[in-house]
Amino acid sequence: MARAYVLLGFTFFLMQMHITGSISKYINMKYSYLSLTAGILFAFLTIIQVIHTFKTSDQDHDHDHVCNHTCDHGHVHKESKGIRKVLNGFIFLFPLITGIFLPIASLDSTIVQAKGFHFPVSEPDNNDPFMQRQYLKPDLSIYYGQEGYQKLIDKESKEYINKDHIVLNDQDFLKGMEVLYDEPGHFIGKKITFKGFIYKEKGLNENQLFLFRFGIIHCVADSGVYGLLINLPDHQSFDNDQWVEATGVIKEMYYQPFKVNIPYIEVTETKMIDPPKNQYVYRNK
Repeated sequence: MARAYVLLGFTFFLMQMHITGSISKYINMKYSYLSLTAGILFAFLTIIQVIHTFKTSDQDHDHDHVCNHTCDHGHVHKESKGIRKVLNGFIFLFPLITGIFLPIASLDSTIVQAKGFHFPVSEPDNNDPFMQRQYLKPDLSIYYGQEGYQKLIDKESKEYINKDHIVLNDQDFLKGMEVLYDEPGHFIGKKITFKGFIYKEKGLNENQLFLFRFGIIHCVADSGVYGLLINLPDHQSFDNDQWVEATGVIKEMYYQPFKVNIPYIEVTETKMIDPPKNQYVYRNK
């Protein structure tokens, strides 16, 4: 019966995440059907396990009844491997218990500060898998060939090139950022509006900050922090993790830590906002 309880626990865990919406903190929601399918499968397996348990229990009861009345032979039972059973149970119960009872925290500037952030294209010869994590600039090129990726960027950039004022919302934040970093020359001088949380990087001027969003390409394993450097007007400042909507003009500068030119925003207008209900953004294509 213990197996049935474990299966029921995983069924409850997956369904609870879908009902509450917390599944969005783990995966790109366009793949949510996979976890929903897993939840349905766990429910089906739970039913099968319960039926199997009751059938086995009835058979054992009948066998014991017959033996008690007609049999003289003894039963030899194998010794239970207690430690192995405990370890097997722990392997399944630990993620279940932590997933259900521990609160789900949204990533913030403390994660950025602890892990730092990188610009992968500035280090093309670096084979360190941790450096291939996607930070600052979304990059789908690892999922396409060079020719296919360029076609994707050319196609997506057409959505923004003819706009004098680019407004990035939650649905196209990552797509817009990737196009902007890949084709910055097309957007210099254009106006842009987007929102995110403030992150202060050491070594920058007082009025230079990063405006970030945590984004998920497929799942939390490939998540990263994405956004732009913003140059605030004089005498204006914000603290880490404050949510701000910024409007300004796209320009380009040489960023010494990455040794590359990067786009940045010369801010003309800012507005403090409340954190969105879902603080993550996703790559929908």
